[in-house]
Amino acid sequence: MFSNEDYIAELLNEAGLVSADEVAMAREKISGGESLIEHILATTDLTQEQIAQTLAANAAIAFVRLSEINFQPGITEAISEETAKRYRVIPVQDDGVTLTLAVSDPLDFESLDSLPHVIGRELNLVCAAYQDIRDHLRQFYQSQESATTSEADGMQITTGDSEAGTEGGDAPIIRLVIQLLTEAFRLRASDIHIEPLETSVRVRYRLDGKLVHVDTHPKKLLPAMIARLKVMSGSMSIAEKRLPQDGRIQLKLGDKQVDLRVSSVPSNHGESIVMRILDKSALVLGLPELGFFSDDQTTFEQLLGLPDGILLVTGPTGSGKTTTLYACLNVINRPDKKIITVEDPVEYELSGINQVMVKTDIGMTFAAALRAMLRQAPNIIMIGEIRDAETANIAINASLTGHLVFSTLHTNDAPSAVARLADIGVKPFLIASAVRGVLAQRLVRKLCPVCKAPSELTEKEMRALSLDASRMADASIYGPVGCEKCRGGGFKGRMGIFELFLVDDEVRQMINTGLTSTQLRRRARELGMRTLREDGIRKVLAGLTSGGEVVHTTMSDAD
Repeated sequence: MFSNEDYIAELLNEAGLVSADEVAMAREKISGGESLIEHILATTDLTQEQIAQTLAANAAIAFVRLSEINFQPGITEAISEETAKRYRVIPVQDDGVTLTLAVSDPLDFESLDSLPHVIGRELNLVCAAYQDIRDHLRQFYQSQESATTSEADGMQITTGDSEAGTEGGDAPIIRLVIQLLTEAFRLRASDIHIEPLETSVRVRYRLDGKLVHVDTHPKKLLPAMIARLKVMSGSMSIAEKRLPQDGRIQLKLGDKQVDLRVSSVPSNHGESIVMRILDKSALVLGLPELGFFSDDQTTFEQLLGLPDGILLVTGPTGSGKTTTLYACLNVINRPDKKIITVEDPVEYELSGINQVMVKTDIGMTFAAALRAMLRQAPNIIMIGEIRDAETANIAINASLTGHLVFSTLHTNDAPSAVARLADIGVKPFLIASAVRGVLAQRLVRKLCPVCKAPSELTEKEMRALSLDASRMADASIYGPVGCEKCRGGGFKGRMGIFELFLVDDEVRQMINTGLTSTQLRRRARELGMRTLREDGIRKVLAGLTSGGEVVHTTMSDAD
């Protein structure tokens, strides 16, 4: 009913409207989420109008009786029905500059601070009785249908447990933010960057791994844009501008559910916002959609079918490791398997899988979560990342006691995962016994299927990729052109290139004897391991990507 009922009860007591004993008796009777103020109203002579007058005096704003106001024609159109109901406000007067709103709880600072940004107007607040506002909401807005869908965009925005409307055509800032989010999703951007500069606000999308400038806005719009996104997240404070914050926005576009992971950081020109778009359609990707050719896919699926051991996916940040892990779980997720994941954070919610989120501030670390997970008798465990010796050793022990474990490491190539685990503090004989395979990966841009055209590799690309005329005989080399579908870039979408390192008996013996990563890599190649660059070359020769793209992405693999 009210945001701070204990404080309101103290104000009513100080005003002489209720006694301390009456407040204490009401407190004794309430339980769970019941309202203290409603109990006081039910057991004393206090009226809702007296509460409103007390709150108005405390907030130094005017008290009004809505029944005595002659409302301007069309005043209800000043704000949307959804906003009026969500914030429990009634538009009272509009002089063209300032919009006067009646509120029942002027102490609800968090909601009221966001109202000017949500509505996009300068506001003047007055206070009316709770029941008075409720009656007028019913009188003014007969529709019981929640206006959570923008007629213009078809977008439903869900923030946490509540819903925030998109305001239809009411507020320019809200329309701007919705247009920004909708366009990013339409273009299949992975990130949205809202960056304050000295005199303007720059908006960039990350498209197929490349940052692209899409718009510039006046600097004066920055506070309203940031405030709107924080309100939509449902968990970020509008008042806090000095510290970094994290939040989450859920969008429904037609029949597609999309999550945005929101991060705000203060900079020298104002707050900067970055939103990672988590498209849930990625959850249903199969291994071919990730970029696996049939031979690597067959081998990888054999690893997924093992009853125990560790399978690691390695690569730098942004190389698609998490997407690959989710695709693995999607392949093996069956009713007869119990799968538990521990992630930081949980990016996608997977049906039929138990997911645990790391919360370091309360002691729920990867290691603590992993120890608890093992008591749940899972068949398969997915660990978002192995970061320390404790997590690594628990994961190793889990794999040696009959669990199949998936996780990620930050290494440049697959054989280096062995050295990385040893550096963390895992004994070589445990690594040899537990690890079944390591998949290193990178992402390369795919040529636009609409406009790609037959092409030839340059002499420099031929030399970098170690290609000669004999390998070019049956090749289908294509290059980027550019069209409307790919925004003139010649590329559309990304795919993986992979390096699959299998740990067989011979490799186990090599790990036990303490061979270096270079020695392991050399021997793995002798045994048939295809490097990242070699897998990229196959995809160039198949006409899926360009030679320049593979050369650039695999610079560290140029041995």
